[in-house]
Amino acid sequence: MSTDDLPEFSEQDEQVEPDSDAPIQEPRLWTGNGWTARVIKNEEDEGWAVAMIKDGEPEPALVGPWTMGRDKKNPKPLDVNAFNTLVKTASEVLRRHEQQLYAQLHKSLYVATDEGQVKVMFDIVPDEEHPYAELSAYDADGEQIAKVRAPAAFKFNATAAANWIEGGYRKP
Repeated sequence: MSTDDLPEFSEQDEQVEPDSDAPIQEPRLWTGNGWTARVIKNEEDEGWAVAMIKDGEPEPALVGPWTMGRDKKNPKPLDVNAFNTLVKTASEVLRRHEQQLYAQLHKSLYVATDEGQVKVMFDIVPDEEHPYAELSAYDADGEQIAKVRAPAAFKFNATAAANWIEGGYRKP
């Protein structure tokens, strides 16, 4: 093949915009699957740490120790297996955090009444300016008996739920 058969390239051809969605796979920085792993110097000691940041989030979901390289000075480079493990771990941390938040905002219990078991639910609506809660009651068939708005600071427990039922489901 002669040089006459090769396509001609101009300087403009070399200035191709990088694909912003393309994964980055560098020794200390990996992106992909909606996550960024960044190996950082651990300010508290001589070692290294890795921060896992979910795309669009300002703070890391997970920061943990990172392995030193063979020279005992620099960090071990990220690789596909380590990145995938970090994504799985950081995702699980977020999932547990969401479950904990849900448990704080949504509580339920059962109260025995003359008419049978009543399920009482307390759901906090975390509005930044005016948070409130909804207190609701359901019969054994799952039919809603009552629903009222309550203060977010309402102390929800078995006694309060029983008192609410005995009081005719009035707003606390």
